[in-house]
Amino acid sequence: MDKKRVYTFGNGKAEGKADMRNLLGGKGANLAEMNLIGVPVPPGFTITTEVCQEYYDLGRDRVVELLKPEVGEAIKNIESLVNAKFGDVENPLLVSVRSGARASMPGMMDTILNLGLNDEVVEGLIRKTGNERFVWDSYRRFVQMYGDVVLGMKPVNKEDIDPFEEIIEKVKAENGVKMDNELTVENLKDLVRRFKAAVKAQTGLDFPSCAYEQLWGAVMAVFNSWMNERAILYRKMEGIPAEWGTAVNVQAMVFGNMGDTSATGVCFSRDAGNGENLFNGEYLINAQGEDVVAGVRTPQEITVIGSRRWAERAGISEEERKANYPSMEEAMPEIYAELNRLQQKLEDHYRDMQDMEFTVQEGKLWFLQTRNGKRTGRAMVKIAMDLLNEGVITEQEALLRVEPNKLDELLHPVFDKKAQSMARVLTKGLPASPGAATGRITFFAEDAAKMHEAGNPVILVRLETSPEDLAGMAVSEGILTARGGMTSHAAVVARGMGKCCVSGAGALIVDYKARTVEVDGTVLKEGDWLSLNGSTGEVYEGKVETKAADMDDDFARLMELADKYSRLKVRTNADTPQDAAVARKFGAVGIGLCRTEHMFFEGEKIKAMREMILSEDAEGRVKALSKILPYQKEDFKGIFKAMDGFPVTVRLLDPPLHEFVPHDLAGQQAMADQMGVSIQKIQQRVEALCEANPMLGHRGCRLGNTYPEITEMQTRAILTACLELKHEGVVCLPEIMVPLTGILYEFQEQETVIRNTAEKVFTEMNDRIDFKVGTMIEIPRAALTANRIASRAEFFSFGTNDLTQMTFGYSRDDIASFLPIYLDKKILKVDPFQVLDQNGVGQLVRMATEKGRDVRPDLKCGICGEHGGEPSSVKFCHRVGLNYVSCSPYRVPIARLAAAQAVLEESK
Repeated sequence: MDKKRVYTFGNGKAEGKADMRNLLGGKGANLAEMNLIGVPVPPGFTITTEVCQEYYDLGRDRVVELLKPEVGEAIKNIESLVNAKFGDVENPLLVSVRSGARASMPGMMDTILNLGLNDEVVEGLIRKTGNERFVWDSYRRFVQMYGDVVLGMKPVNKEDIDPFEEIIEKVKAENGVKMDNELTVENLKDLVRRFKAAVKAQTGLDFPSCAYEQLWGAVMAVFNSWMNERAILYRKMEGIPAEWGTAVNVQAMVFGNMGDTSATGVCFSRDAGNGENLFNGEYLINAQGEDVVAGVRTPQEITVIGSRRWAERAGISEEERKANYPSMEEAMPEIYAELNRLQQKLEDHYRDMQDMEFTVQEGKLWFLQTRNGKRTGRAMVKIAMDLLNEGVITEQEALLRVEPNKLDELLHPVFDKKAQSMARVLTKGLPASPGAATGRITFFAEDAAKMHEAGNPVILVRLETSPEDLAGMAVSEGILTARGGMTSHAAVVARGMGKCCVSGAGALIVDYKARTVEVDGTVLKEGDWLSLNGSTGEVYEGKVETKAADMDDDFARLMELADKYSRLKVRTNADTPQDAAVARKFGAVGIGLCRTEHMFFEGEKIKAMREMILSEDAEGRVKALSKILPYQKEDFKGIFKAMDGFPVTVRLLDPPLHEFVPHDLAGQQAMADQMGVSIQKIQQRVEALCEANPMLGHRGCRLGNTYPEITEMQTRAILTACLELKHEGVVCLPEIMVPLTGILYEFQEQETVIRNTAEKVFTEMNDRIDFKVGTMIEIPRAALTANRIASRAEFFSFGTNDLTQMTFGYSRDDIASFLPIYLDKKILKVDPFQVLDQNGVGQLVRMATEKGRDVRPDLKCGICGEHGGEPSSVKFCHRVGLNYVSCSPYRVPIARLAAAQAVLEESK
């Protein structure tokens, strides 16, 4: 045998273990590990992730041929452990077939339960169990899942419901029942007949009856699902490489639908929404696992405390709750006690919050899965800090447990309390994923994407979500479902994505064909506004205003730890005092980029700027700039005041002058009227400013060297502001940055203007202040000749947006025309404007830093492009020895955590 492709587990033994997740996938590795630590797991086997790659390289037939010997032996192992035979009529072994990638991808790939059934086996199983309803219920589920997953039975139109669900609804209507579990044996037989007929009609294929044919179909369908649309989208969102592949897990079936002593459920060792240290979950009596996560039936709570909280939200009395909606703790106390003991054992073993699936078959508890649970950003921080406080993990582990990008969720707005109190509550569901969301109603994923692209916030409303809805969920502000519980697909995926979600709002009547949702007589249509409170489950009519979120003590403690371990400082990109104040609140220790051009676009400032552009000589330009000077000075005073005691890097004027003039006829006429000149003069000047490639044209230091009076005015505004603030007791640390330097002499020209102007200001004001003059490294030539530039420049700030543009030769404004194709074809793995290209652009950063410090050992270096808040880029900046990164205010906490993780990962 060339290599091992199948690993068995069962009866407390296993060929794999937890640290083999790359080969066995997360589910397979954990099934093996649970066996080894004494948790009851149905026996089975795992087909490795390597076989998934072989499937795509070699094709189905060759892979089946390679697997047959090992799978045959593994099936025999299960048969011996459960005393049943696969494909046998009188004593049949039924199996489940599930996916399992090394990274958790809940609901993205396919599952088949009850595999091995056919008409003859059904009769034999009835004779064996004496439970006719259970067998026919299992058979109709199998035909439905296999037909959907393997045979490709899907709705023809998006407005239609699943073809199998449509048949179920018809049969229920014909027989006057509302719930699936009210269907009789005859009803279930009828369902199977109709299902098979539908399969034949839509696919032209008879439903397969051979157990091994079913098995190979299911295994290959799981491999196929690795490359389905939703799995690909999820991997892109989560940064999971396609080459990892998925494992396939085959297990002996255990049945939660064998009657009132059987059940199925999903549970969490801590609250995945808010991080509370409280065991919680949901279960259904006489059901199978997919019923819970698919949201077809709204399940009941596992714990008494959870059940009481649910009843309180639903407005149900304690008496009614106990009588009609008992918790598992009350309905199955012995099973609950064992479940509670084992969930704690699993959390203690893995030292992290666990997400577990279980089945109870006629009073016997089985675990089907455990994994580190998906959680919201807030829960991620709280759980990490709680485990640290409990002594379970170290400070370093706590920092590494939090995904930097997930912190973004903690910064999301919440509803303004006054606006919320005035809003009309339409209905209430389950608070499945916290946060506040306001948007326009839509019902389908593709419509959500279009609405989002048009600039509208979206609330996706569904009966229940399925993995096919992932693209719509990704662009939505919030998700609302009529069915499903706290562990439904919508809830689990929304928490993982940091999306607000309310599930199980049973009062909703969702009509896909009419594109309406009705609640107690109120009808809302597609495009109407709706608001969701994912922390309480309340659904509001209309648009509810939001406000900034408050940071809690756990977040503050995490940030303290991050600063304790990090070496890289985090500044912010801020052009207004408001942005600077927000960044300070989030822990920024300075401004790495203050773009002065953003200050020129209001009222009198833009008028004076246009007057300067129209001027035909230096005297006219100076006169116009003198009008801008007081405005610039006041802008700088506000920013330096907000950053009292921290450095502020001010970039001198960067964009080409054509950005300050109107390009439409109406705007040009208005400018002519305002300036008191003819429209022809305006048009001539606009035409003269027009450049074939303005991003490579008359901008940056080229502008300052052509019109030094601009640099003089800005230098005077910066230093005058600082000296005035000095008299008020504000500590200013100005850093004046020359943009777009490519040649040492360009920088020298600007530095001379800056320093000469500074001396004039200091003489006039009879006071001085320390300041630095540096440059933005955003042209490859500047990186290549950094040693020469550093002979004069006191600091470097890498403008990685332009440096990426000029290194790749990609226009930032036009890359969207080919980027999706490049990503699909894997020519590029990521958008280089979002994630720093470490092999190309990164090497220029590294080279420039090293060359610059060869000449000036104390050269301060940082980056101020969009990459400054992207975790992998921040970690690269740490490795090459930069002093700081600068990013937008709301990404400051992300960068602070990433900077700490860079130190810890380096030490490992």
